[in-house]
Amino acid sequence: MNIFLSILVLFSASTALYSQVEISKDTIYTNKKIENLNEIILSTNILGSKFEVKNRTGSAYYLSPQDLQQFGYTDINKVLRAVPGVSLYEEDGYGLRPNISLRGTSPERSSKITIMEDGVLIAPAPYSAPAAYYFPTVGRIEAIEILKGSSQIQYGPYTTGGAINLVSKQIPKDFSGDVRFTYGNYNSRNTEATLGDSKENFGFVAQYYNYNSDGFKSLDGGGNTGFDKTDYLGKFRLNTNMNSKIFQAITFKIQYSEETANETYLGLTQQDFDANPFRRYVASSQDKMETEHHQFQINHIIKLSKNFKLNTTAYRNTFFRNWYKLEDINISDGVGIATILDNPSQFTEEYLAITGVIDTGDDVFGVKANNRNYEAKGIQSIANFTFGNTVYQDIEFGIRYHEDFEDRFQWKDKFAIQNHQMIRTTVAVKGSDANRISSAEALAAHILYKVTFNKLTITPGVRYENITLHKKDFGKNDTFRNGINLSTSQNKVDVFIPGIGANYKFSRDISLFGGVHKGFAPPGNADGTNPEKSTNVELGTRFNFKSLTGELVGFYNDYNNLLGSDLAASGGTGSLDQFNAGQALVKGLELLLNYNLLQSTNSHLKLPLTFSYTLTDAKFQSDFESEVGIFGLVNHGDQIPYIAKNQFNITAALENAIFNFSWSGRYTDAFRTQSGAGSIPKEFKIESHFVLDFAAKYFYSPRITLFTNVQNIFDTHYEAARLPAGLRPGAPFMVNAGIGYSF
Repeated sequence: MNIFLSILVLFSASTALYSQVEISKDTIYTNKKIENLNEIILSTNILGSKFEVKNRTGSAYYLSPQDLQQFGYTDINKVLRAVPGVSLYEEDGYGLRPNISLRGTSPERSSKITIMEDGVLIAPAPYSAPAAYYFPTVGRIEAIEILKGSSQIQYGPYTTGGAINLVSKQIPKDFSGDVRFTYGNYNSRNTEATLGDSKENFGFVAQYYNYNSDGFKSLDGGGNTGFDKTDYLGKFRLNTNMNSKIFQAITFKIQYSEETANETYLGLTQQDFDANPFRRYVASSQDKMETEHHQFQINHIIKLSKNFKLNTTAYRNTFFRNWYKLEDINISDGVGIATILDNPSQFTEEYLAITGVIDTGDDVFGVKANNRNYEAKGIQSIANFTFGNTVYQDIEFGIRYHEDFEDRFQWKDKFAIQNHQMIRTTVAVKGSDANRISSAEALAAHILYKVTFNKLTITPGVRYENITLHKKDFGKNDTFRNGINLSTSQNKVDVFIPGIGANYKFSRDISLFGGVHKGFAPPGNADGTNPEKSTNVELGTRFNFKSLTGELVGFYNDYNNLLGSDLAASGGTGSLDQFNAGQALVKGLELLLNYNLLQSTNSHLKLPLTFSYTLTDAKFQSDFESEVGIFGLVNHGDQIPYIAKNQFNITAALENAIFNFSWSGRYTDAFRTQSGAGSIPKEFKIESHFVLDFAAKYFYSPRITLFTNVQNIFDTHYEAARLPAGLRPGAPFMVNAGIGYSF
């Protein structure tokens, strides 16, 4: 970390030689309402406002604090479902480990999109092990920014589908705070407390957030199926006086979270799901995820003139997780749990053992401690220079040096079931299962040129990624890591990623935008694995006709090489090795409409409606055979699994200064769980479903708010996925009520 701080000081010292500057208070103080900002000042924001979204040369979406507070969702799946171009599938019903796809990218563990918090890569090991087993707690997040198409060329390394930036609680410009408490069924509770202030030369914010539940699933024999997650956040800013010749500010951020979740990979057979989708077999009673996450950031901003600013961030994220969970059954031969649940009639004895119907001998159940440590650290700097009057021009140059690693040191204990209880019969030697380290070093840079002349804006740019990926596998017999059976591999990538976008305003009410850029995703560390590459095109329009505003975008992503990943979460062995999956074509349409039904009246009431629709046609364009994961035997023209073809979301709200009533409905088309063409066989199908939510707020006073939200009003029982093993249900009817106090 010392080298990063040294570089940070060097940046500050070198740039301090430049000219004097007058700077306004808005430069360092973030408004309490982020959507009012018209310019990106700090690295925490990509877009900063809905105004910025409307003027992008590529597709983008901004969820403001008001958007996030409307329903009070704590599940990222529910938050993002109103965003066109987003596909996802649930896993635990609470969004703890989401599976997000942007424009048809592979959704497993959100590993093919760039995920950031405050402009910094936030996946546990973004290059060497990007699967998002950690995801920021959405309840503590203040705003979310989603970029697709040529909009995201600045934010690699994953540039095919898009980028998501989660903006944490900002330092307020005045002394303020709030306390919120929510309680709901399944003994679910949310507690949040925030306090912050700013003075002439410093500012701070502190936040506490706890989110827990007993869970909505019923474990055979009894037991908790819920979770408990707690976050702590602190930011402290120091800055020069407003009238300083050169204005500078430095912000220190520290975040810590811990989680215990009684979650499993073990789902249900089709017959058991139909009988009770919320059942959990007794063989999963020992399954538990434990995590700790530490985040440290130092952000330095210097504004040398009204036309030039430099923003530098040094960061270090660490993540520990141990998911202790059932992996296989060893009655005659070792059989994976997914195989058993997919074919219960073929593996009758194993199925009866999982359900606890029969007692077993010793060492029948293999319960693996998926113990991993991650670290990601780096330093990034972005310089912006604007000039011109008649022709407005902006040049952005960014550079980032990044290192990360994933350290697997795992073991597999053995259990038996006696009298409907799991009993450990063998304690394994730690490190006797997976015992390896994957790591990466990456140098990334980008340059983006933006020029606006009259009604036309053009933004050509290029990104550069130089990546070296390593793997050290010590083997199952070298628990002390002496290197006696050490095997190593290395993969290097050196790539330029160009892109260009354009926006033409015909008038204040209609504009046309489009772009083309190269899609890229880093390969794995195995020899012979190629990067994911594609050519991506989009064309769209933004419009405003008689209070109807919206956006219509068509996209076309032509993959030269699609990458698959061997994830246990997607039915594979869990090696995380990536493999070449050949050519693919993803094309589709995104529609967003907004209309206030009462805008033309004199009523104090508002009735805004929002409709979003996504059409995604994702197909393979070559033949190949995969023995792991969800692809299987693939033929040209087969549909890519876990991508619904049609999705729509409709939101309506009736509101005034005293109350707010909101409804949100989401439809998801049926989709495949394994590649194929034609009608979908039941064993490879997730049925279509529609889920309706409701939220209400009563503003008792300027300081006190009473609220409630009801999720899945009609208690629709629906299939969410057949991953990681067996069928999993979507969240059932949930109701929460609470009170908030702000000052």
